[in-house]
Amino acid sequence: MKYTIFHNPRCSKSRCALDWLTTNQHDVRVIDYIKTGITLEELRHISESLGLAPQHWIRSEEPEYKSHVKGNSLTDEELFDLMIRFPKLIQRPIVLWADRAVVARPLELLIDAITDAD
Repeated sequence: MKYTIFHNPRCSKSRCALDWLTTNQHDVRVIDYIKTGITLEELRHISESLGLAPQHWIRSEEPEYKSHVKGNSLTDEELFDLMIRFPKLIQRPIVLWADRAVVARPLELLIDAITDAD
């Protein structure tokens, strides 16, 4: 099975998830979304695969959250726009496979989800 990880190499949790996937010989496609950016289509796919609206997988401790999101009532599309403009707002790491996804924070969530899928 092919896995896609939306990865931030500066994040220890993201590095840990990628290391676990590769150590366990999973076929992994790595997307460094901080460097390459992320598209609206990818964000919509992530949201659908997670089964969660973006407000449930946005990082609330980032300065961009505090200046653009906190205290505002924003639509999903407005949150997606902010995630595109400020990719640090995206919770990490996110791992997708088939029609599923998980925010692998902590790593046990990824391990449990993959184990359940097998």
